[in-house]
Amino acid sequence: MDLKLEGMQALVTGSTAGIGFAIAAALVKEGASVVVSGRTEQRVKAALQQLQPSGARGKVEGLAANLGTADGVQQVIARFPALDILVNNLGIFEVKPFEQISDEDWFRFFEINVLSGVRLSRHYLPGMKQRNWGRIVFISSESAVQIPAEMIHYGMTKTAQLAIARGLAETTVGTKVTVNTVLPGPTASEGVSKFVEQLAAEQRTDAASVEREFFRGMRPTSLLQRFATPEEVAALVAFVCSPLSSATNGAALRADGGVVRSIL
Repeated sequence: MDLKLEGMQALVTGSTAGIGFAIAAALVKEGASVVVSGRTEQRVKAALQQLQPSGARGKVEGLAANLGTADGVQQVIARFPALDILVNNLGIFEVKPFEQISDEDWFRFFEINVLSGVRLSRHYLPGMKQRNWGRIVFISSESAVQIPAEMIHYGMTKTAQLAIARGLAETTVGTKVTVNTVLPGPTASEGVSKFVEQLAAEQRTDAASVEREFFRGMRPTSLLQRFATPEEVAALVAFVCSPLSSATNGAALRADGGVVRSIL
């Protein structure tokens, strides 16, 4: 299917690996010009090297900046003042008991996971509405609606993204601009894969056994019963970014492998 993204200018935050990288690759394949962002030049260059030989139709550029800070956001705005597509994918997670989550942890998670998207959207949304076309997508999580007891601070930020995206969508009435949220379920991103490997080493077992036990004990409602691939999530995001998704606005779209049992 042609998603009609030829020539569109897109920014995918946190896109040097995992879901963000897969989203960037999907958009480039469809002909979009994509800005790949990460905190270090080394990571950005490595991502660009993987994307450029892919034979994709679109172009790729790199930007090394910490978009979890106001200064980092200003760097990207100065270099790319206008966009057609903004994918707010940047995010961090950690497993930590609630009693051990400090004030600093709460503020850090909120600034990186929430304020990064707020700051970028605050700049790019007015231009999209003025040009009467644009796409903003927040990459949330199934943890937004099923808050995990083992990382409540992470779940809080994912729920906040749902509220922000819906609120921004309400400001696009009558335009060709949309703001949506995609909720991946447990996904084999770089961070998750490293975490699984670490657990496997600690438990003196293999990653496959840890994955099976995770879905048996921690996510028993999963219909997929495995980690989704970043590419499976990226396919939905690419569609939401396209002109073909014009009737989808203010939505929370799940790519969660059926973990969430609610039909709404």
